Amino acid sequence: MKFGITQAFSCSYLPQQHEQLLVYADEDMNQAWRYGQLIQVGFRRSGDQIYRPHCPRCQACESIRIPVDDFLPSRSQRRILKKNKSFESRFSRTPAEQYYRLYEKYINCRHADGTMFPPSREQFDSFIQCRWKPPVFIEAYDQNDLIAVAVTDDINAGSDQQALSALYTFFDPNREKDSIGTWMILQQISFARQLGRKYLYLGYHVAGCRKMDYKQNFIPHERFSDNKWQRNAKKVP
Repeated sequence: MKFGITQAFSCSYLPQQHEQLLVYADEDMNQAWRYGQLIQVGFRRSGDQIYRPHCPRCQACESIRIPVDDFLPSRSQRRILKKNKSFESRFSRTPAEQYYRLYEKYINCRHADGTMFPPSREQFDSFIQCRWKPPVFIEAYDQNDLIAVAVTDDINAGSDQQALSALYTFFDPNREKDSIGTWMILQQISFARQLGRKYLYLGYHVAGCRKMDYKQNFIPHERFSDNKWQRNAKKVP
């Protein structure tokens, strides 16, 4: 396997740090299968690129995953499920035209100071598309209104590689009070179980980044640290 290392650039999670990425550089007919292998050792996908943080002076990023058969919602997560019981989640393998309008509204309202602003259709299409592994989409509806979409990878390349991987969730900013981000992860866990997948990968948890703290509230979870998966079963309220 061939890998490359990017130049250092400012870290978007820890402003005082600089980030480098280890990027998988091979392209072959088995790219999706290879991704199923690499995600088990801390890699992630963005567009067509498979990468892992490779920062010489910082080890804050840790890949995190939920063993879905062992997961039990906390009290606060059960309250969210009860509060949003009128919402409906649907699984789709085809993106809908209305996704972009929701994405545009989300970026404009929630991330106007981020690297994804200003949103564009070209940016959106390149973000959700992948030549070798099209994502699936978990949609949330309140009555007939689309209120959230979780762009998700379905990894089923082998018996040890069966998982869903959460790539990005965008939602109606007016729904923030409904804890819709947490609710969407709970829906991804549910669909992972229905599909017979072993894990839901949540990307990276970054110690010291408050925006990432929600990921550690799903118990039990496993973190890839010191080149092995380590379980955390500490209960949260």
